[in-house]
Amino acid sequence: MGYLYFEVETAQRSKYDRSPSGDVVEVIQTKEHTTIILCDGLGSGVKANIFAAMAAARLKELLSSDFSMRKAFTNTVVTMEEAKQADMPYSAMTVVRILNDGLTTILSYETPTPLFLAGKTAYPLKGRVYNNGTAFITELNCVVNLGEGILITSDGVTQAGIGKRFTLGWETEGLNSFVNTLLQKGELPKHLPKLVEEQAVQHWGPKQGDDVTIVVCSARKGRVVNLFTGPPTNPADDDSAFESFFAEPGVKLICGASTSKIAARYLNKPLKVNDDESDSITPPDYEIEGVDLVTEGAVTLNQVFNIWDEDSQKLNPDSPVTILYSLLSAANRVNFYLGRAKNPASEDISFTQMGILRREKIMPLIIEKLKLEGKLVVVKYY
Repeated sequence: MGYLYFEVETAQRSKYDRSPSGDVVEVIQTKEHTTIILCDGLGSGVKANIFAAMAAARLKELLSSDFSMRKAFTNTVVTMEEAKQADMPYSAMTVVRILNDGLTTILSYETPTPLFLAGKTAYPLKGRVYNNGTAFITELNCVVNLGEGILITSDGVTQAGIGKRFTLGWETEGLNSFVNTLLQKGELPKHLPKLVEEQAVQHWGPKQGDDVTIVVCSARKGRVVNLFTGPPTNPADDDSAFESFFAEPGVKLICGASTSKIAARYLNKPLKVNDDESDSITPPDYEIEGVDLVTEGAVTLNQVFNIWDEDSQKLNPDSPVTILYSLLSAANRVNFYLGRAKNPASEDISFTQMGILRREKIMPLIIEKLKLEGKLVVVKYY
């Protein structure tokens, strides 16, 4: 099956124009899982947004403190129940955690039933309801495979049109029927949030009764890029490092002349220099059979960072710098193999005079760029 990427799409409409939504969505993606938090603060507007944001922040803090998902959720629900009993603001919540193999756990507290998206069909998930001593929590479990997904909403969707177009609102059954119609027409899962939002707002009519939020997480084949730059500190680790690198699925990139020589030796393939496109600006690139792109090191990486936010129309599409940038930008997951051996050439004062940062300084900047774009970045040091 390869690497599954769980794509998250959200659509949201506030109850009041030019006012923040009382629903807050947080997405956490790690190399082990994708976690989605949807908190629906009591009421609407600024205060509801603050209540929801506080609940989401508490959940994130507990999850980052190595609490299990169930313990973090239960702990936060206890806090919400204490607030409710004291007639203080609180938030309803749904948390979805999908492991890399698709195994999914959903915990829900006073929020609508999630829908499972299975190709051309959608249906409400069935779970078990239990009492944690203070409140009722619903736990749902399933497996999300390639082409499948999960749809969750705030109650502003299922209650749309309540007392007007519908006695009890759109409800889960109405939402499910609408989503089924869309899927059977060939709509992709990532398009569902916006279409459901528009339909829910239409059901509310001129006076929207609540904030509307829809989140869809769907599984597709992930684009994986593996980049090796810099020789390992200990030459004895060369073979094991490259064995791990070439065992990874996805595109293979190597940056650096010394690194390229080690890779060529490991593969027992010749290293060829391509200088057809070389000029005073473009660094040279190389060829190794079995590697998708082989480039020079520090200068190329600096140039990639420098063009990151430039208009793509300005870039030379045949430049190894542009190709490297494009491959990184298109990836969902980037695995970096960073060798820490010192490069005497990069210590030359001319590098400093030209503003070329050494590998150990430019790589964290590139990694930060990728993370800001929502990429999953995994770094291994050698």
